[in-house]
Amino acid sequence: MRPRPHANLPSPSGMAIATQLPKVQWGKGIYVHDASGKTYIDASGGPAVFCLGHGHEEVNEAIKRQLDRIAYGYRYTFTSDALEELRSLVAEACGPGLESMLFCCGGSEAVESALKIALQYHAARGEMTRRRFIARRRSWHGNTLGALSVSDFLVRRAPFEGALIEASFVSAVRAYRPPPGVAVDNLAEFCARELESEILRIGPQRVAAFIFEPVVGAAGGVVPAPPTYAARVREVCDRYGVLMIADEVMCGAGRCGTWRALEHDGVVPDLMAVAKGLGAGYLPLGATIYHGRVAEVIDRHDGGPLTGHTFTGHTAACAAGVAVQRIVKRDGLVARVRRDGPALLARITRALEGVEAVGDIRGRGFFVGIELVADRDSKAPFPPALQIATRIGQAAAANGLLCYPSSGNIDGVNGDTVILAPPYITTDAELDEIAGRFGDAVRQALGAVKRG
Repeated sequence: MRPRPHANLPSPSGMAIATQLPKVQWGKGIYVHDASGKTYIDASGGPAVFCLGHGHEEVNEAIKRQLDRIAYGYRYTFTSDALEELRSLVAEACGPGLESMLFCCGGSEAVESALKIALQYHAARGEMTRRRFIARRRSWHGNTLGALSVSDFLVRRAPFEGALIEASFVSAVRAYRPPPGVAVDNLAEFCARELESEILRIGPQRVAAFIFEPVVGAAGGVVPAPPTYAARVREVCDRYGVLMIADEVMCGAGRCGTWRALEHDGVVPDLMAVAKGLGAGYLPLGATIYHGRVAEVIDRHDGGPLTGHTFTGHTAACAAGVAVQRIVKRDGLVARVRRDGPALLARITRALEGVEAVGDIRGRGFFVGIELVADRDSKAPFPPALQIATRIGQAAAANGLLCYPSSGNIDGVNGDTVILAPPYITTDAELDEIAGRFGDAVRQALGAVKRG
């Protein structure tokens, strides 16, 4: 039976909500129009994807030109100008060392390939005991079984428990909600030592890699790691021969004001996954990028990475990525996000002044998370049944603003956050309008709950 177009559908948090989805018709810039004629400001870029907005003529023309020549050359038969230029652009953006990469169709595939390349690296070194991954609580790495196995997103995992690979989890790293008894100033050191303890508990000879999001997206509601955390984790991983995987699917490709999110922390990973902003949603595109020291071992032993799919390195998708990354570079959009990010955070803060339910406003670049609480002093969350984040998302959409609500950020059940991730091309006037409309939506949703 085909699913009904209007039904109980899962929200971004995985919870079923009764809704009737509008039918999208067209988009231009940061605006999206549905079939009824209603216009929305896309203030979350979908799920932080549409970094250039919609209907960018240069990107569309680049895709058309590629399609006029050939849509796709199978990766075991051909390379292509589009693939090679995209590799060059990404390598330049990443900086020295991160020059080997595999292009795929999205973030879950990119993470899955990162996990497999990490395992292949250790196998090539003769260390077949290194099979275990360590990740963090309240993390989200993707929907393939491997990526889901290293994710701690309770609602999204639940139906698949028993079929997931074994992984270890250490504490979430969040200044607003540190582990009990841990001062914020000591958070980075505490969490780095916890990782080291877990490696030693398992046995370093059994650990393949540690995977984390430099800025946690959907699972945490935009949670940047505190200063020194990433550098300390790098030290711990190096000490025990554990690979560091940076999942930058949501926070990377310029979203946080540096092309690599970890660049902000002065750290280079062994492997990283990017997607979303890489191709800006024009065609499905992601990439697994890995350091030369990993590539050298794999290439010498196996001739290359033993991962990938039919559409890996899809030519038209790479052509879209080339066009997007050329524009991002030419127009200085990453620098603009870095420059205007603090002003966006300030705008949202002003728009939410006086709203007692706003517990925390955090973020980096054009990536902002707002956490809602029932009591600001105790940080107690709202009862999950109220679905506060979902209500805010619905109120915003009713007022022509698209945001990204997500629930369960505290423990998988409790907690309400909303993410704003506008396109990099958003003007100052549009940022003002986003903040204003969002403030209105929060007040409307909370007012409706209060009235019962």
